[in-house]
This record gives sequence, C-alpha cells and structure tokens, in this order.
Amino acid sequence: MTFSDAIRTCFAKFFTFSGRASRPEYWFFFLFIVIWSFIAGVIDWQFFAQVATTQTDEIKQVTATSNQPVQSIVGLIVFIPHLAVAWRRMHDTGRSGFFALLPILLIVGAFAVLIFGIGLASHFQHGGSLDILFTRATLLIVIPTLLVLFVSPLLVLWWLTRPSQPGTNQYGPNPTEVAQ
Repeated sequence: MTFSDAIRTCFAKFFTFSGRASRPEYWFFFLFIVIWSFIAGVIDWQFFAQVATTQTDEIKQVTATSNQPVQSIVGLIVFIPHLAVAWRRMHDTGRSGFFALLPILLIVGAFAVLIFGIGLASHFQHGGSLDILFTRATLLIVIPTLLVLFVSPLLVLWWLTRPSQPGTNQYGPNPTEVAQ
C-alpha cells in the first residue's frame, strides 16, 4: 500500500471500525497526520500568532502565542479516521480495538480516583483519621495507576508495530494477503 492509497483508504473508511488494517495503512496515515499537523502549526504561527513585548529596566522579553485554530480543525478532521484505523490495526494483530483506547481510559480512571478519593476525604474533618485514611488510600491507588499510565502508551505503540496475524482471524482476512 502506498502513501496516497493509505490516505484514501482511511478517509474512505472514516467510520469503519470493523475489519483489519495493515501496518503500511496505519503508519502512512499517521505520517500524513504528522505532516498536516506540522503544516497547520506553521500556518497558525504565521497568521494567528500574537506577539507581546515586555521591557523592564535591563530585560526585554518577547512572547508569541497562538490559539492554533488551523491545528484544531486538522485535529478534529483526522481524529475519527485515526481512531478507526488504529482500531482496525489492533484487529490486524489479533487484539480488540478497545486496546487502542487503553491510555485514554487509564487517564479517565486516574482522574476519577483522584477526584472521588480526595473529594471524599475533604468531607471529613481536616486532619482527622478518616481524612488521612482516604487521602493515603487515594495516593496508594494513584501511584501505581500513574506508573501504568506511563507504560500503557508504549505498550499500545508496540502493539501497533507488530506484524499482521497470518491468514484470517476473528476480525477478517489478512489485508496484505487479500491485496496480493
């Protein structure tokens, strides 16, 4: 599969979460996203950046900021097709597509533990035994969660780089064998 074939396929399968996607299909589309995000960033900095200059006695400070509207639009356009091709890529390696969402689900879980654990602790008398208990219990849960949160994107990246399962698996025929 060529670069342009991968882009056409991913946009043609915009909402297709079933089936399988080959490594070239996923990684060429990922490269397309990186290139367009870079181009959008350059456009944002060229046309939407605001420059502020602050001067004190001896120091002159220049700050440039941008709301990045073009990058936001590019991100919105490619979010669903990128999620769909990652989902199909996981299928190609024999895994459920939900594994592509693993880091996001862990982030949501970590924030839920923090919010509910510390929020629950704040309902008790500050410095009391239940306050300390809930705060420490929350930290005991959050610390391993943060470790897993750090490792999970690397695991998902490793899965995305794995070769296709040969032959037909539960998600369909091997895309490289069908294309030949």
